[in-house]
Parts: sequence; C-alpha cells; structure tokens
Amino acid sequence: MKFALCLSGLLCLLGTTGLSGTTGLSGAARPADEHPTLAIGAKAPDFSLMGVDGKTYTLASFEEARILVIVFTCNHCPTAQAYESRIIQLTKDYKDRGVDVVAIMPNDPQSIRLDELGYTDMGDTYDEMKRRAAIKHFNFPYLYDGATEEASKKYGPIATPHVFIFDSQRKLRYSGRVDDVEKPTKTPHVSDARNAIEALLAGKEPPVTTTKVFGCSIKWTEKSDWIEKAKEEWAKEPVRLDTITADGIKDLIANHTDKLRLINVWATWCGPCVAEFPDLVDINRMYRRRDFEFISISADEPAKRNKALQFLQKSQASATNYIFNIDDKYKLIEAVDPKWQGALPYTLVIEPGGKIIYSKEGPVDPAALKTVIVDDPTIGRYY
Repeated sequence: MKFALCLSGLLCLLGTTGLSGTTGLSGAARPADEHPTLAIGAKAPDFSLMGVDGKTYTLASFEEARILVIVFTCNHCPTAQAYESRIIQLTKDYKDRGVDVVAIMPNDPQSIRLDELGYTDMGDTYDEMKRRAAIKHFNFPYLYDGATEEASKKYGPIATPHVFIFDSQRKLRYSGRVDDVEKPTKTPHVSDARNAIEALLAGKEPPVTTTKVFGCSIKWTEKSDWIEKAKEEWAKEPVRLDTITADGIKDLIANHTDKLRLINVWATWCGPCVAEFPDLVDINRMYRRRDFEFISISADEPAKRNKALQFLQKSQASATNYIFNIDDKYKLIEAVDPKWQGALPYTLVIEPGGKIIYSKEGPVDPAALKTVIVDDPTIGRYY
C-alpha cells in the first residue's frame, strides 16, 4: 500500500479495493475486518436513505436501470470536489442509455476535525449537502448516510470518491476510481468508470474490474475521538496579545506575504464581535495549514489590554492578535481602511500584495466568508 502526503499536511488515501488496512486524513488505521469492501460479483446491498430533495431512496428506486452506478462521495474532501463536475457529466452522458447514477455521503459529520476542512467551505452535514447540491446543480440523487453509516458499512468504500458499478442483476462488476487524473483541469489518460459502463452496455466484461482509489478516508463514527483529541491540542496552544501602531496596521493591510490574510477588528465591549469570534477561531483552524493567516486587532483601550487578553485566552485564539497602541479610534479606522465607517466588528480578506477582496462592517456570515476564502486562488479547493 502507498500513501501520499497532501499539501494540507494531512494524510490522504491511496488504496486498493479489498485491502486489509487503510490510513486516511484522520491518521487512524483501518483494521482488516472493519467495513470490508464489497467483492466483485456480490449483489448490491439494499439501503434506505434520505436524499437532499427530501425523498427516501432504496435500491428499488433504481430498478428500471440497466446499470446502476453508486458513488460514495462527500462535500469536504478536495478529491471529491475535484470529481463533482465529471460525475455530473457522466450522469448527463448516460441518462438516456439506461444508466442511473446515485451518490451516497458516507461520513459521520461529527467525526471530522476542523483541520480536515482546509479545502472546503462546507462539512458533511445533511444541510450542507443540500447547499452543495444546489450550488453545483447535482443531476443525480445525493443521499445522506452520516447518521448511521449502515449502507456505507455494507459497501465498504475506501475513500471519497469510490465508484461501484452494478449490472442489470445488480451484481458488482466494477469497483474503484472514476479515472486516473485528480485535477479537473487535466485530461484523464484512463477513464475506468466510463470504460466499465461502456463494456456492460455492450454486453461485455469490463476491461478492468478493480482499481486503486485516491481520496480522503471515510470518517467512520468510531473515529470521533479525534475530535476530542483536537480540542485538547488546541487548548494547549499559547495565546498572545501584542501592541501595534497605525503604521504596523498599514503594513498588515499591504500584506507583503504569500498568504491570504483575514483581519478582524473587534472589542470586548462589542456584543456582535464577541458573538462571532468563535466562528473566526474555527475558520483559522480550518485553513491555517494552507497559505492563510488570521489576525485579530482589538479596539479596546490600551489600559484594558488584560481584559482583551483574557477574552482571547478563553476563546483559545492562538492566531496573531494585536491591540491598537493608542486610544484614538479614528486613527485606527484610517489605518485599517479609509472606506470603513467605524462600526464594529470589521472584517477584511486581503490577497498577497494588498488587494482587498472582501470587507464587512458588522457581523460576518461564516458560510459566505469560508466561500470567499476557499474560492480565492491563493487557497483553492484542490491539491
């Protein structure tokens, strides 16, 4: 078995269907008898799962299809996102040829750490699945199996995405990757899933029945202890609050780094600031392994520095934190952004070189802010 180290610093899977063990993003080994992958020739296990359209789907929902393609995929995985458009196109190309495509989301959303979300603006909850399906205009049923993972345990996907192709008798004829090129900007050399479909439609054996699959490991419920371990790790990180001048702030805004920079101006006496701050801490934990940094600037009086520091410590805000060195709010405003009218909180996203791509006076919409971050070319959704 081989493993590839992703740019996020987390492990992604390069596995083979039927392997005895795997290691994925969480770093947890997969025992030989844990959720074995469905064998070629096996009958498709039944399921009863809710789709993002609110309907319940079973195996019988696709009984009229000559060929059934089941893709185990998800929202958060960069590899899964890289294949979304190709799965949409595959569905479109074969819908009039008796081929049904259905996607199943196998992950327990509660077993995903924030630092596993560095390439996405969404996790794998049912509501987030609905949002992703709407944004990408999925033309296939997208089913949620995160509550019990019962269907996923029967099929045994190794990574997302993992394709299972069944014939008219619902016997498994192909298990593996979509194709051999992850990046959506490149042309595949071998389109294994399409080759299998074409062969079955022609009454022939697929040229290849199994392949390795590359992507993010399945987040089984038993991996949820990683969430508590992460919280323990974050709680130990040191929290500092340094003083900054107007010139120092202007230098921050100029952003002479190669990182996308999120800056938030806040104060302990500002209710909306305090309410939204945990979301910003979460965002930092999501993207800080990428070319990204979060910087907070306290607008509290310098004499209230200890109060501001205590708030940051309670918030476990281990990013870069500053407090303005003088009690002149108008100089702070001009240093941060002359276009800012002065209401708190104030949030900016700045590209390398100082281009402001997002500014928000008042509380941010965390979901919208994540989208701004991950869709910027400095960060991106793919490896």
